[in-house]
Amino acid sequence: MSDIGNQNAIGDLSVSRETLAKLRLLVDLVLKWTRHINLVSVNSINDIWERHVLDSSQLFNHLPTGAKTWIDLGSGGGFPGLVVGIIAQELSPELKVILVESDQRKAAFLRAAIRELRLDVGVLTSRIEKIEPLAADVISARALGSLSTLLGYMNRHQNATGMGLFPKGRAVTPEIAAARLNWRFDLTAHASMTDPSAQILQIENVFHV
Repeated sequence: MSDIGNQNAIGDLSVSRETLAKLRLLVDLVLKWTRHINLVSVNSINDIWERHVLDSSQLFNHLPTGAKTWIDLGSGGGFPGLVVGIIAQELSPELKVILVESDQRKAAFLRAAIRELRLDVGVLTSRIEKIEPLAADVISARALGSLSTLLGYMNRHQNATGMGLFPKGRAVTPEIAAARLNWRFDLTAHASMTDPSAQILQIENVFHV
C-alpha cells in the first residue's frame, strides 16, 4: 500500500485517528474479500490508498451545507460510498449514507464491512432503476456508466435541490456533449486530487429535454 501520509488527514480533510483507522480497516477488508470476488482491479491493489480511498474521500469536500442524504450508486467495493460513510460518521454525523448495489455478493461485502466498521449506513440490493425514488441531496457514482446514464439515475433519485458528484477521466468531454443532447444541467468541474487528467463533475438542476 502507498504511504498514508499525514496521520491526521485524508486529502484536504482533517480527521481523527479513529477515522483513519477505520479507513485502513476498510482497505484490509477490501483486500481480503477481493481474493474471492472482484471488488477492485488487480492493477490498483498496490496503490489502493490513493487510487480508491483518497480518490473517494475528495468527493466529501463538495458536500453541500445542510445535506441529509447521500446515495451512492453501484457501490461495489465501497468506493466512494463506504469512504463517505466513514468520514461522515465524524464530520457530518447527521448525514444518512445509502449504498445501492445490485450484485448480491458485493452487497454482502458491503453489509459485512458496515458491521465491522460499526457504521450507520444502509444498503439496497436492487437495480437502480427499480428502486423507489430516494429524494437524495447528493448522488454519487464511480465508474458506473456514461454521464447520460448517470443523469437518468440522478433525475429519478434526486430531490428538488439535489447534486450529483461523478468522478470522470480524461475522455469526459464527449460524454458531456452527448449528455447535453437530452439533458439540461449545470456543471462545475473540479480538478481531481489523485489524477491530473481526471475531474469530479458536480451536476445540479437536471432536467430532461
